[in-house]
Amino acid sequence: MQCLRILRVSHGTVVEHFVKDATKRTCNNGLLLGSRRNLKVQLAQYLNTAQHHTGTTSYVEHVLPKLSNEGKGLFSGVEDMLFYTITEGQERVPVSHFISALRRTGLLTGDPRLKDCMNKLRLSVSESFHDVMMDRELFHKCVGGNIVLLIQAFRKKFIIPEFDTFITKIDQIYDTVAAYIPHLAKFSPDLWGVSLCTVDGQRHSVGDTKQPFCLQSCVKPLEYAVAIHEAGTEKVHSYVGMEPSGLKFNKLYLDEEDKPHNPMVNAGAIVISSLIKIMEFIKNMAGGDFVGFSNATFQSEKETGDRNFAIGYYLKEKKKMISFQLCSIEVTCESGSVMAATLAHGGICPITGVRVLSAEAVRNTLSLMHSCGMYDFSGQMAFHVGLPAKSGVSGAILLVVPNVMGVMCWSPPLDKVGNSVRGIHFCQELVSSFNFHNYDNLRHFVKKQDPRRQDGDDRNKSVVNLMFAAYSGDVSALRRFALSSMDMELKDYDSRTALHVAAAEGHVDVVRFLTDTCKVNPFVKDRWGNIPLDDAMQFAHSAIVKVLQDYQLTHFSLLFCEVQFTIIMVEG
Repeated sequence: MQCLRILRVSHGTVVEHFVKDATKRTCNNGLLLGSRRNLKVQLAQYLNTAQHHTGTTSYVEHVLPKLSNEGKGLFSGVEDMLFYTITEGQERVPVSHFISALRRTGLLTGDPRLKDCMNKLRLSVSESFHDVMMDRELFHKCVGGNIVLLIQAFRKKFIIPEFDTFITKIDQIYDTVAAYIPHLAKFSPDLWGVSLCTVDGQRHSVGDTKQPFCLQSCVKPLEYAVAIHEAGTEKVHSYVGMEPSGLKFNKLYLDEEDKPHNPMVNAGAIVISSLIKIMEFIKNMAGGDFVGFSNATFQSEKETGDRNFAIGYYLKEKKKMISFQLCSIEVTCESGSVMAATLAHGGICPITGVRVLSAEAVRNTLSLMHSCGMYDFSGQMAFHVGLPAKSGVSGAILLVVPNVMGVMCWSPPLDKVGNSVRGIHFCQELVSSFNFHNYDNLRHFVKKQDPRRQDGDDRNKSVVNLMFAAYSGDVSALRRFALSSMDMELKDYDSRTALHVAAAEGHVDVVRFLTDTCKVNPFVKDRWGNIPLDDAMQFAHSAIVKVLQDYQLTHFSLLFCEVQFTIIMVEG
Protein backbone atom coordinates (compact mmCIF):
# COMPACT_ATOMS: atom_id res chain seq x y z
CA MET A 1 0.00 0.00 0.00
CA GLN A 2 3.07 2.25 0.04
CA CYS A 3 2.30 3.32 -3.54
CA LEU A 4 -0.93 5.00 -2.46
CA ARG A 5 0.98 7.72 -0.60
CA ILE A 6 2.07 9.42 -3.81
CA LEU A 7 -1.47 10.17 -4.98
CA ARG A 8 -2.27 13.85 -5.42
CA VAL A 9 -4.08 15.44 -2.51
CA SER A 10 -6.23 17.65 -4.71
CA HIS A 11 -7.96 14.59 -6.15
CA GLY A 12 -7.96 12.61 -2.96
CA THR A 13 -11.69 12.56 -2.20
CA VAL A 14 -12.49 9.46 -4.21
CA VAL A 15 -9.19 7.69 -3.66
CA GLU A 16 -9.38 8.46 0.06
CA HIS A 17 -12.49 6.28 0.38
CA PHE A 18 -10.72 3.54 -1.54
CA VAL A 19 -7.70 3.69 0.73
CA LYS A 20 -9.84 3.56 3.86
CA ASP A 21 -11.77 0.52 2.65
CA ALA A 22 -8.62 -1.18 1.43
CA THR A 23 -7.02 -0.59 4.80
CA LYS A 24 -9.93 -2.27 6.55
CA ARG A 25 -9.26 -5.34 4.43
CA THR A 26 -5.54 -5.41 5.10
CA CYS A 27 -3.64 -7.77 7.40
CA ASN A 28 -0.93 -6.67 9.81
CA ASN A 29 1.70 -7.56 7.23
CA GLY A 30 0.05 -5.37 4.59
CA LEU A 31 -1.47 -8.13 2.38
CA LEU A 32 -4.93 -7.56 0.96
CA LEU A 33 -7.51 -9.99 2.26
CA GLY A 34 -9.89 -9.46 -0.62
CA SER A 35 -9.30 -10.36 -4.24
CA ARG A 36 -7.73 -7.94 -6.71
CA ARG A 37 -10.78 -8.32 -8.89
CA ASN A 38 -13.02 -7.06 -6.09
CA LEU A 39 -10.63 -4.16 -5.64
CA LYS A 40 -11.13 -3.13 -9.26
CA VAL A 41 -14.90 -3.38 -8.88
CA GLN A 42 -14.85 -1.20 -5.78
CA LEU A 43 -12.77 1.48 -7.52
CA ALA A 44 -15.14 1.44 -10.44
CA GLN A 45 -18.04 2.04 -8.08
CA TYR A 46 -16.29 5.04 -6.57
CA LEU A 47 -15.79 6.47 -10.05
CA ASN A 48 -19.43 5.97 -10.97
CA THR A 49 -20.74 9.25 -9.55
CA ALA A 50 -18.13 11.34 -11.32
CA GLN A 51 -18.61 9.47 -14.61
CA HIS A 52 -22.35 10.12 -14.47
CA HIS A 53 -21.78 13.88 -14.41
CA THR A 54 -19.10 13.99 -17.10
CA GLY A 55 -21.10 12.02 -19.64
CA THR A 56 -18.01 10.68 -21.39
CA THR A 57 -16.48 7.22 -21.80
CA SER A 58 -13.04 8.06 -23.17
CA TYR A 59 -10.64 9.54 -20.65
CA VAL A 60 -7.05 8.43 -21.08
CA GLU A 61 -6.40 10.51 -24.19
CA HIS A 62 -7.06 13.65 -22.14
CA VAL A 63 -4.80 12.66 -19.30
CA LEU A 64 -1.25 12.02 -20.50
CA PRO A 65 -0.46 15.61 -21.56
CA LYS A 66 -1.59 16.87 -18.16
CA LEU A 67 0.39 14.30 -16.22
CA SER A 68 3.58 15.28 -18.01
CA ASN A 69 3.21 18.80 -16.64
CA GLU A 70 1.84 17.83 -13.24
CA GLY A 71 5.07 18.26 -11.29
CA LYS A 72 6.44 21.05 -13.45
CA GLY A 73 6.98 24.40 -11.82
CA LEU A 74 5.61 23.44 -8.42
CA PHE A 75 7.67 26.06 -6.61
CA SER A 76 6.90 28.58 -9.33
CA GLY A 77 3.22 27.93 -8.70
CA VAL A 78 3.65 28.79 -5.04
CA GLU A 79 5.44 32.00 -5.99
CA ASP A 80 2.62 32.88 -8.39
CA MET A 81 0.04 32.30 -5.65
CA LEU A 82 2.03 34.55 -3.33
CA PHE A 83 2.39 37.20 -6.05
CA TYR A 84 -1.33 37.36 -6.78
CA THR A 85 -2.11 37.38 -3.06
CA ILE A 86 0.08 40.45 -2.60
CA THR A 87 -1.12 42.20 -5.78
CA GLU A 88 -4.78 41.25 -5.17
CA GLY A 89 -5.04 39.60 -8.57
CA GLN A 90 -3.38 42.34 -10.63
CA GLU A 91 -0.59 41.54 -13.08
CA ARG A 92 1.47 44.65 -12.27
CA VAL A 93 1.63 46.86 -9.18
CA PRO A 94 3.98 49.63 -8.02
CA VAL A 95 6.97 48.44 -6.00
CA SER A 96 5.66 50.55 -3.12
CA HIS A 97 2.60 48.28 -3.00
CA PHE A 98 4.85 45.29 -2.33
CA ILE A 99 6.84 47.18 0.32
CA SER A 100 3.63 48.26 2.08
CA ALA A 101 2.28 44.70 2.05
CA LEU A 102 5.58 43.50 3.49
CA ARG A 103 5.48 46.03 6.32
CA ARG A 104 1.94 45.04 7.24
CA THR A 105 3.27 41.58 8.10
CA GLY A 106 5.84 43.15 10.44
CA LEU A 107 8.89 42.68 8.21
CA LEU A 108 11.08 45.70 7.49
CA THR A 109 13.06 46.33 4.33
CA GLY A 110 16.22 46.50 6.45
CA ASP A 111 15.72 42.99 7.82
CA PRO A 112 19.02 41.07 7.29
CA ARG A 113 17.04 38.04 6.11
CA LEU A 114 15.64 40.10 3.21
CA LYS A 115 18.97 41.63 2.21
CA ASP A 116 19.26 39.68 -1.07
CA CYS A 117 15.65 40.44 -2.03
CA MET A 118 15.96 44.17 -1.30
CA ASN A 119 19.31 44.44 -3.11
CA LYS A 120 17.82 42.95 -6.28
CA LEU A 121 14.82 45.24 -5.99
CA ARG A 122 16.99 48.34 -5.58
CA LEU A 123 19.12 47.26 -8.55
CA SER A 124 16.03 46.92 -10.75
CA VAL A 125 14.82 50.35 -9.67
CA SER A 126 18.22 51.97 -10.28
CA GLU A 127 18.51 50.44 -13.76
CA SER A 128 15.13 51.76 -14.87
CA PHE A 129 14.51 55.25 -16.23
CA HIS A 130 10.80 55.03 -15.40
CA ASP A 131 8.73 54.10 -12.39
CA VAL A 132 9.30 50.41 -11.77
CA MET A 133 6.22 48.21 -11.70
CA MET A 134 6.45 44.81 -10.07
CA ASP A 135 5.26 42.01 -12.32
CA ARG A 136 5.61 38.26 -11.95
CA GLU A 137 9.04 38.19 -13.59
CA LEU A 138 10.52 40.81 -11.26
CA PHE A 139 8.79 39.21 -8.27
CA HIS A 140 10.25 35.77 -9.05
CA LYS A 141 13.68 37.33 -9.55
CA CYS A 142 13.66 39.19 -6.23
CA VAL A 143 11.96 36.80 -3.81
CA GLY A 144 13.41 33.48 -4.95
CA GLY A 145 15.88 33.25 -2.07
CA ASN A 146 13.36 34.43 0.53
CA ILE A 147 10.27 32.55 -0.59
CA VAL A 148 9.99 30.46 2.60
CA LEU A 149 10.13 33.51 4.89
CA LEU A 150 7.65 35.46 2.74
CA ILE A 151 5.19 32.59 2.53
CA GLN A 152 5.35 32.27 6.30
CA ALA A 153 4.69 36.01 6.61
CA PHE A 154 1.77 36.23 4.18
CA ARG A 155 0.23 32.96 5.40
CA LYS A 156 0.13 34.68 8.80
CA LYS A 157 2.21 31.98 10.45
CA PHE A 158 4.28 34.39 12.54
CA ILE A 159 3.83 34.49 16.31
CA ILE A 160 1.50 37.50 15.91
CA PRO A 161 -0.50 36.73 12.75
CA GLU A 162 -2.67 39.88 12.66
CA PHE A 163 0.31 42.19 13.15
CA ASP A 164 -1.26 45.34 11.69
CA THR A 165 -4.21 45.02 14.10
CA PHE A 166 -1.84 44.43 17.00
CA ILE A 167 0.35 47.48 16.31
CA THR A 168 -2.74 49.67 15.96
CA LYS A 169 -3.52 48.84 19.58
CA ILE A 170 0.13 49.41 20.53
CA ASP A 171 -0.02 52.88 18.96
CA GLN A 172 -3.20 53.64 20.92
CA ILE A 173 -1.47 52.66 24.16
CA TYR A 174 1.53 54.79 23.19
CA ASP A 175 -0.69 57.84 22.60
CA THR A 176 -2.52 57.27 25.89
CA VAL A 177 0.73 57.07 27.83
CA ALA A 178 2.20 60.10 26.01
CA ALA A 179 -0.41 62.31 27.68
CA TYR A 180 -0.06 60.59 31.06
CA ILE A 181 0.63 62.96 33.98
CA PRO A 182 0.69 66.31 32.11
CA HIS A 183 2.85 68.05 34.76
CA LEU A 184 5.81 65.98 33.55
CA ALA A 185 5.88 68.07 30.36
CA LYS A 186 8.86 70.03 31.68
CA PHE A 187 10.92 66.81 31.55
CA SER A 188 11.46 66.63 27.78
CA PRO A 189 7.88 65.66 26.85
CA ASP A 190 8.89 65.00 23.24
CA LEU A 191 11.24 62.17 24.19
CA TRP A 192 9.08 59.07 24.27
CA GLY A 193 9.64 55.99 22.15
CA VAL A 194 8.55 52.35 22.02
CA SER A 195 9.93 49.60 19.78
CA LEU A 196 9.00 45.94 19.67
CA CYS A 197 10.44 42.92 17.91
CA THR A 198 8.80 39.49 17.90
CA VAL A 199 10.59 36.15 17.94
CA ASP A 200 9.83 35.91 14.19
CA GLY A 201 11.45 39.27 13.48
CA GLN A 202 8.24 41.29 13.10
CA ARG A 203 9.06 44.85 14.10
CA HIS A 204 7.26 48.08 14.91
CA SER A 205 8.43 51.41 16.29
CA VAL A 206 6.59 54.55 17.36
CA GLY A 207 7.99 57.81 18.71
CA ASP A 208 11.63 58.71 19.35
CA THR A 209 13.02 55.27 18.60
CA LYS A 210 16.19 56.30 16.76
CA GLN A 211 17.51 58.56 19.53
CA PRO A 212 20.55 56.95 21.24
CA PHE A 213 20.49 56.65 25.04
CA CYS A 214 22.61 54.86 27.63
CA LEU A 215 21.53 51.46 28.85
CA GLN A 216 22.51 52.26 32.44
CA SER A 217 21.05 49.50 34.64
CA CYS A 218 19.37 47.84 31.65
CA VAL A 219 22.79 46.41 30.89
CA LYS A 220 22.73 44.33 34.09
CA PRO A 221 20.60 41.43 32.84
CA LEU A 222 22.58 41.40 29.60
CA GLU A 223 25.95 41.18 31.34
CA TYR A 224 24.58 38.52 33.69
CA ALA A 225 23.30 36.46 30.73
CA VAL A 226 26.69 36.71 29.03
CA ALA A 227 28.44 35.67 32.25
CA ILE A 228 26.21 32.59 32.61
CA HIS A 229 26.74 31.78 28.93
CA GLU A 230 30.52 32.07 29.26
CA ALA A 231 31.24 30.79 32.77
CA GLY A 232 28.18 28.76 33.76
CA THR A 233 25.63 29.11 36.55
CA GLU A 234 27.71 27.50 39.29
CA LYS A 235 30.75 29.73 38.85
CA VAL A 236 28.78 32.97 38.49
CA HIS A 237 26.72 32.32 41.60
CA SER A 238 29.80 31.56 43.61
CA TYR A 239 30.39 35.33 43.36
CA VAL A 240 26.82 36.68 43.50
CA GLY A 241 23.51 35.54 44.97
CA MET A 242 20.06 35.24 43.41
CA GLU A 243 17.71 36.59 46.07
CA PRO A 244 15.88 39.95 46.13
CA SER A 245 17.62 42.18 48.67
CA GLY A 246 14.72 44.32 49.88
CA LEU A 247 17.19 47.21 49.91
CA LYS A 248 18.02 50.14 47.66
CA PHE A 249 19.77 49.09 44.45
CA ASN A 250 22.91 51.07 45.36
CA LYS A 251 23.06 50.00 49.01
CA LEU A 252 26.52 49.25 50.38
CA TYR A 253 25.55 45.84 51.71
CA LEU A 254 26.31 42.14 51.11
CA ASP A 255 24.54 38.97 52.20
CA GLU A 256 25.65 36.62 54.97
CA GLU A 257 28.07 34.91 52.56
CA ASP A 258 29.74 38.25 51.71
CA LYS A 259 28.22 38.21 48.22
CA PRO A 260 25.95 40.77 46.52
CA HIS A 261 22.33 39.67 46.81
CA ASN A 262 21.71 39.42 43.04
CA PRO A 263 23.10 40.62 39.69
CA MET A 264 20.47 43.37 39.35
CA VAL A 265 21.80 45.56 42.19
CA ASN A 266 24.90 47.68 41.66
CA ALA A 267 27.18 45.48 43.76
CA GLY A 268 26.13 42.37 41.87
CA ALA A 269 26.53 44.06 38.50
CA ILE A 270 30.03 45.24 39.38
CA VAL A 271 31.04 41.70 40.30
CA ILE A 272 29.49 40.24 37.14
CA SER A 273 31.22 42.83 34.96
CA SER A 274 34.60 41.49 36.05
CA LEU A 275 33.79 38.09 34.56
CA ILE A 276 32.97 39.03 30.97
CA LYS A 277 33.70 40.90 27.75
CA ILE A 278 30.26 42.13 26.82
CA MET A 279 30.37 44.59 23.91
CA GLU A 280 30.53 41.99 21.14
CA PHE A 281 27.70 39.99 22.71
CA ILE A 282 25.46 43.06 22.88
CA LYS A 283 26.11 43.83 19.22
CA ASN A 284 25.18 40.25 18.31
CA MET A 285 22.03 40.45 20.42
CA ALA A 286 21.03 43.62 18.55
CA GLY A 287 21.39 41.83 15.21
CA GLY A 288 23.60 44.52 13.73
CA ASP A 289 21.40 47.44 14.84
CA PHE A 290 22.94 50.48 16.54
CA VAL A 291 25.13 49.87 19.61
CA GLY A 292 27.55 52.60 20.70
CA PHE A 293 29.43 53.99 23.67
CA SER A 294 29.01 57.37 25.37
CA ASN A 295 32.41 58.48 26.64
CA ALA A 296 30.89 61.68 28.05
CA THR A 297 28.52 59.63 30.17
CA PHE A 298 31.37 57.40 31.26
CA GLN A 299 33.47 60.40 32.38
CA SER A 300 30.47 61.84 34.20
CA GLU A 301 29.87 58.50 35.91
CA LYS A 302 33.48 58.46 37.09
CA GLU A 303 33.27 61.99 38.49
CA THR A 304 29.98 61.49 40.35
CA GLY A 305 30.02 57.76 41.09
CA ASP A 306 31.39 57.98 44.62
CA ARG A 307 28.97 55.39 45.96
CA ASN A 308 29.86 52.91 43.23
CA PHE A 309 33.55 53.49 43.95
CA ALA A 310 32.81 52.80 47.59
CA ILE A 311 31.01 49.59 46.63
CA GLY A 312 33.98 48.68 44.46
CA TYR A 313 36.49 49.21 47.26
CA TYR A 314 34.26 47.23 49.59
CA LEU A 315 34.17 44.39 47.07
CA LYS A 316 37.93 44.62 46.60
CA GLU A 317 38.31 44.19 50.35
CA LYS A 318 36.20 41.04 50.00
CA LYS A 319 38.46 39.95 47.09
CA LYS A 320 35.88 40.61 44.36
CA MET A 321 37.22 41.98 41.02
CA ILE A 322 35.61 45.03 39.39
CA SER A 323 35.17 46.72 35.98
CA PHE A 324 33.19 49.78 34.82
CA GLN A 325 32.00 51.46 31.58
CA LEU A 326 29.12 49.05 30.85
CA CYS A 327 26.39 51.48 31.88
CA SER A 328 27.64 53.93 29.23
CA ILE A 329 26.84 51.62 26.32
CA GLU A 330 24.38 53.35 23.99
CA VAL A 331 21.46 51.82 22.13
CA THR A 332 18.22 52.99 20.53
CA CYS A 333 14.72 51.70 21.19
CA GLU A 334 14.95 49.78 17.92
CA SER A 335 18.20 47.98 18.73
CA GLY A 336 17.13 47.49 22.35
CA SER A 337 13.94 45.75 21.26
CA VAL A 338 15.98 43.23 19.25
CA MET A 339 18.08 42.53 22.36
CA ALA A 340 14.90 41.94 24.35
CA ALA A 341 13.57 39.73 21.56
CA THR A 342 16.78 37.68 21.69
CA LEU A 343 15.98 36.95 25.34
CA ALA A 344 12.36 36.18 24.40
CA HIS A 345 13.60 33.80 21.70
CA GLY A 346 15.74 31.68 24.00
CA GLY A 347 19.02 33.39 23.14
CA ILE A 348 18.67 33.33 19.34
CA CYS A 349 18.64 36.71 17.60
CA PRO A 350 15.35 36.77 15.65
CA ILE A 351 16.61 38.80 12.70
CA THR A 352 19.90 36.97 12.12
CA GLY A 353 19.12 33.48 13.42
CA VAL A 354 22.42 33.42 15.33
CA ARG A 355 22.47 31.85 18.80
CA VAL A 356 24.03 34.46 21.07
CA LEU A 357 23.17 33.04 24.50
CA SER A 358 22.55 29.57 25.87
CA ALA A 359 19.04 28.53 26.92
CA GLU A 360 20.28 28.21 30.51
CA ALA A 361 21.59 31.78 30.50
CA VAL A 362 18.28 33.13 29.19
CA ARG A 363 16.19 31.16 31.68
CA ASN A 364 18.25 32.36 34.65
CA THR A 365 18.28 35.95 33.39
CA LEU A 366 14.51 36.15 32.90
CA SER A 367 13.94 34.63 36.34
CA LEU A 368 16.05 37.32 38.01
CA MET A 369 14.56 40.11 35.88
CA HIS A 370 11.12 38.99 37.05
CA SER A 371 12.03 39.04 40.75
CA CYS A 372 14.66 41.80 40.98
CA GLY A 373 14.65 43.87 37.79
CA MET A 374 12.70 47.02 38.70
CA TYR A 375 14.44 48.41 41.79
CA ASP A 376 11.97 48.85 44.68
CA PHE A 377 9.09 48.42 42.24
CA SER A 378 10.03 44.79 41.42
CA GLY A 379 7.30 43.22 43.55
CA GLN A 380 4.58 45.45 42.12
CA MET A 381 5.87 44.87 38.59
CA ALA A 382 5.73 41.10 39.08
CA PHE A 383 2.24 41.42 40.55
CA HIS A 384 0.63 43.84 38.07
CA VAL A 385 2.58 43.14 34.86
CA GLY A 386 3.87 39.62 35.48
CA LEU A 387 6.68 39.81 32.92
CA PRO A 388 10.50 39.96 33.15
CA ALA A 389 11.70 43.56 32.86
CA LYS A 390 14.68 45.78 33.70
CA SER A 391 14.73 49.54 34.07
CA GLY A 392 17.52 52.12 34.00
CA VAL A 393 17.84 55.70 35.21
CA SER A 394 18.21 56.83 31.60
CA GLY A 395 14.44 56.24 31.32
CA ALA A 396 14.69 52.89 29.56
CA ILE A 397 12.66 49.77 30.32
CA LEU A 398 13.58 46.49 28.66
CA LEU A 399 10.51 44.20 28.71
CA VAL A 400 10.42 40.54 27.65
CA VAL A 401 7.32 38.54 26.72
CA PRO A 402 8.83 35.02 26.66
CA ASN A 403 8.39 33.15 23.37
CA VAL A 404 6.53 36.15 21.86
CA MET A 405 8.47 39.42 21.70
CA GLY A 406 10.80 41.94 23.29
CA VAL A 407 9.97 45.61 23.94
CA MET A 408 12.16 48.62 24.67
CA CYS A 409 10.47 51.73 26.10
CA TRP A 410 12.32 54.98 26.66
CA SER A 411 11.20 58.20 28.30
CA PRO A 412 13.51 60.21 30.63
CA PRO A 413 10.99 61.37 33.30
CA LEU A 414 11.42 59.05 36.31
CA ASP A 415 9.31 58.21 39.34
CA LYS A 416 10.60 58.27 42.92
CA VAL A 417 12.27 54.84 42.66
CA GLY A 418 14.04 55.56 39.36
CA ASN A 419 11.72 53.94 36.80
CA SER A 420 10.39 55.64 33.66
CA VAL A 421 6.88 56.89 34.44
CA ARG A 422 5.64 56.44 30.90
CA GLY A 423 7.45 53.12 30.54
CA ILE A 424 5.76 51.64 33.62
CA HIS A 425 2.37 52.89 32.50
CA PHE A 426 2.90 51.44 29.02
CA CYS A 427 3.74 48.01 30.46
CA GLN A 428 0.62 48.08 32.61
CA GLU A 429 -1.59 49.10 29.70
CA LEU A 430 -0.03 46.44 27.49
CA VAL A 431 -0.88 43.67 29.95
CA SER A 432 -4.36 45.05 30.59
CA SER A 433 -5.08 44.86 26.83
CA PHE A 434 -3.36 41.55 25.98
CA ASN A 435 -3.09 38.33 27.95
CA PHE A 436 0.70 38.50 28.29
CA HIS A 437 0.78 38.29 32.11
CA ASN A 438 2.52 35.08 33.17
CA TYR A 439 -0.58 33.99 35.05
CA ASP A 440 -3.26 35.04 32.61
CA ASN A 441 -5.46 32.09 31.69
CA LEU A 442 -4.92 31.48 27.98
CA ARG A 443 -8.19 29.58 27.52
CA HIS A 444 -10.76 31.42 29.62
CA PHE A 445 -10.18 35.12 29.21
CA VAL A 446 -12.95 37.51 28.27
CA LYS A 447 -11.80 41.11 28.00
CA LYS A 448 -8.18 40.62 27.02
CA GLN A 449 -7.01 39.87 23.50
CA ASP A 450 -4.58 37.12 22.54
CA PRO A 451 -2.62 38.39 19.51
CA ARG A 452 -1.07 34.93 19.13
CA ARG A 453 -4.41 33.51 18.05
CA GLN A 454 -5.15 33.56 14.36
CA ASP A 455 -8.73 34.43 13.43
CA GLY A 456 -8.84 31.55 10.99
CA ASP A 457 -7.85 28.92 13.57
CA ASP A 458 -11.47 28.15 14.38
CA ARG A 459 -13.02 25.87 11.77
CA ASN A 460 -16.44 27.50 12.03
CA LYS A 461 -14.94 30.91 11.30
CA SER A 462 -13.05 29.41 8.39
CA VAL A 463 -16.26 28.05 6.88
CA VAL A 464 -18.08 31.36 7.33
CA ASN A 465 -15.21 33.38 5.86
CA LEU A 466 -14.81 31.01 2.92
CA MET A 467 -18.52 30.96 2.08
CA PHE A 468 -18.89 34.73 2.42
CA ALA A 469 -15.91 35.33 0.12
CA ALA A 470 -17.44 33.00 -2.48
CA TYR A 471 -20.88 34.63 -2.07
CA SER A 472 -19.51 38.16 -2.48
CA GLY A 473 -17.09 37.28 -5.29
CA ASP A 474 -14.01 38.27 -3.26
CA VAL A 475 -11.20 36.50 -5.14
CA SER A 476 -8.52 38.37 -3.16
CA ALA A 477 -9.80 36.89 0.09
CA LEU A 478 -9.92 33.44 -1.47
CA ARG A 479 -6.29 33.80 -2.55
CA ARG A 480 -5.31 34.61 1.03
CA PHE A 481 -7.23 31.59 2.29
CA ALA A 482 -5.58 29.31 -0.27
CA LEU A 483 -2.11 30.66 0.54
CA SER A 484 -2.73 29.98 4.24
CA SER A 485 -3.43 26.31 3.41
CA MET A 486 -7.13 26.51 4.19
CA ASP A 487 -9.16 23.57 2.92
CA MET A 488 -10.98 25.14 -0.03
CA GLU A 489 -13.49 22.26 -0.02
CA LEU A 490 -14.88 23.02 3.44
CA LYS A 491 -18.64 22.44 3.69
CA ASP A 492 -21.36 24.36 5.51
CA TYR A 493 -24.30 22.82 7.38
CA ASP A 494 -26.01 22.06 4.05
CA SER A 495 -22.86 20.30 2.78
CA ARG A 496 -22.38 23.09 0.26
CA THR A 497 -18.87 24.12 -0.75
CA ALA A 498 -17.54 27.49 -1.89
CA LEU A 499 -17.86 26.21 -5.46
CA HIS A 500 -21.59 25.60 -4.91
CA VAL A 501 -22.06 29.14 -3.62
CA ALA A 502 -20.02 30.81 -6.37
CA ALA A 503 -21.81 28.81 -9.07
CA ALA A 504 -25.22 29.76 -7.69
CA GLU A 505 -24.30 33.45 -7.37
CA GLY A 506 -22.80 33.65 -10.86
CA HIS A 507 -19.24 34.67 -9.94
CA VAL A 508 -17.20 33.39 -12.89
CA ASP A 509 -13.87 34.66 -11.53
CA VAL A 510 -14.40 32.81 -8.27
CA VAL A 511 -15.36 29.61 -10.08
CA ARG A 512 -12.26 29.84 -12.29
CA PHE A 513 -10.02 30.42 -9.27
CA LEU A 514 -11.47 27.48 -7.34
CA THR A 515 -11.16 25.17 -10.33
CA ASP A 516 -8.03 26.32 -12.17
CA THR A 517 -5.92 27.22 -9.13
CA CYS A 518 -7.33 25.32 -6.16
CA LYS A 519 -8.36 22.21 -8.11
CA VAL A 520 -11.40 21.61 -5.90
CA ASN A 521 -13.62 18.58 -6.41
CA PRO A 522 -16.55 19.54 -8.71
CA PHE A 523 -18.57 16.42 -7.84
CA VAL A 524 -19.32 17.19 -4.17
CA LYS A 525 -23.05 16.84 -3.46
CA ASP A 526 -24.96 19.05 -1.04
CA ARG A 527 -27.78 17.80 1.19
CA TRP A 528 -30.21 17.91 -1.76
CA GLY A 529 -27.91 15.88 -4.00
CA ASN A 530 -26.85 18.81 -6.18
CA ILE A 531 -23.32 19.42 -7.42
CA PRO A 532 -22.05 22.94 -8.35
CA LEU A 533 -22.95 22.39 -12.02
CA ASP A 534 -26.57 21.77 -11.03
CA ASP A 535 -26.69 25.13 -9.22
CA ALA A 536 -25.20 26.96 -12.19
CA MET A 537 -27.76 25.38 -14.52
CA GLN A 538 -30.66 26.10 -12.16
CA PHE A 539 -29.82 29.81 -12.05
CA ALA A 540 -29.01 29.97 -15.78
CA HIS A 541 -25.37 31.05 -15.46
CA SER A 542 -24.31 29.76 -18.88
CA ALA A 543 -20.69 30.93 -18.65
CA ILE A 544 -20.22 29.06 -15.39
CA VAL A 545 -21.94 25.98 -16.81
CA LYS A 546 -19.34 25.92 -19.61
CA VAL A 547 -16.43 26.38 -17.17
CA LEU A 548 -17.65 23.61 -14.89
CA GLN A 549 -18.35 21.18 -17.72
CA ASP A 550 -14.84 21.63 -19.09
CA TYR A 551 -13.34 21.34 -15.63
CA GLN A 552 -15.33 18.20 -14.80
CA LEU A 553 -13.91 16.47 -17.84
CA THR A 554 -10.35 17.44 -16.94
CA HIS A 555 -10.80 16.63 -13.27
CA PHE A 556 -12.34 13.23 -13.89
CA SER A 557 -9.78 12.32 -16.54
CA LEU A 558 -6.88 12.86 -14.18
CA LEU A 559 -8.72 11.09 -11.38
CA PHE A 560 -9.44 8.10 -13.62
CA CYS A 561 -5.76 7.82 -14.55
CA GLU A 562 -4.75 7.97 -10.89
CA VAL A 563 -7.10 5.13 -10.01
CA GLN A 564 -5.84 3.05 -12.93
CA PHE A 565 -2.31 3.63 -11.68
CA THR A 566 -3.38 2.60 -8.17
CA ILE A 567 -4.83 -0.68 -9.47
CA ILE A 568 -1.62 -1.44 -11.36
CA MET A 569 0.52 -0.77 -8.30
CA VAL A 570 -1.72 -2.87 -6.04
CA GLU A 571 -1.66 -5.77 -8.51
CA GLY A 572 2.11 -5.44 -8.76
